[in-house]
Amino acid sequence: MRDKILMCPPDYFTVDYVINPWMAGQEGSLDISLAKKQWLELRDAIAEYADVVEMKPQPDLPDMVFTANAGAVYGNKAIASHFMPLERRPEEQHFKSWFRENGFELLDLHEKIGFEGAGDCLRDRGGPWLWTGYGFRTEIEAHKEIQKFFDLELISIKLVDSRFYHIDTCFCPLTDGFLMYHPPAFDYDSRIAIESRIPPHKRIVVDTMDAGNFACNAVNVGDMVFLNQASDPLKARLMLAGFRVREIDLSEFLKAGGSAKCLTLKLIEPVVE
Repeated sequence: MRDKILMCPPDYFTVDYVINPWMAGQEGSLDISLAKKQWLELRDAIAEYADVVEMKPQPDLPDMVFTANAGAVYGNKAIASHFMPLERRPEEQHFKSWFRENGFELLDLHEKIGFEGAGDCLRDRGGPWLWTGYGFRTEIEAHKEIQKFFDLELISIKLVDSRFYHIDTCFCPLTDGFLMYHPPAFDYDSRIAIESRIPPHKRIVVDTMDAGNFACNAVNVGDMVFLNQASDPLKARLMLAGFRVREIDLSEFLKAGGSAKCLTLKLIEPVVE
């Protein structure tokens, strides 16, 4: 079965407010025509390997382009996001409507609980569990609700560097149980949890420079890894693990603190029998 991936065109994408450290000083610097070109290149590259579904962008909601934050999906169930930044809350109704209209059973998470979808909730690609972040945008209170609704083991991992405000900015589970990640983004206990579940030969450690270029914010389809930029040593490590790397310049989206993975949501997550 081909992967199915949700994307939203950047028709209304801007950087007009600051809700993460990457956005500071970038207000008004966006080249929208370049952003549209970059988004199309990413969409077309992914579409060679997966079915891309597009949802309609909405005026005055510049960050809807980052569909990873629409919600988290498992089987025919979805949990829509409840954003911590007030600027993104008007997106919620559009994402909820999309999930309902496309046949997902939706959990109505209590509006007092912060949860930012697949930005902070990722299936492991080797074992039957969810890696779920907290610390900046998703609250630990959401974890119990996610585990109950999806009926799947959940491993809580804590982010400690505000530049990596969602786990998908610094943590990328890959096909066959590999993991590409930037350890300093996590606290000690979380690093122990990661190391106790992912054997050394499956861990691909990403250094500071690559992490800052959003190498971990990658889209993985089969043996393909789509990302903004990776150093030669990181590309070599990925190739050694059996992956093919495709770099796509996403400079305009980095100004908003997002990259390839942020711009996508995987819609097919088969249920563990």
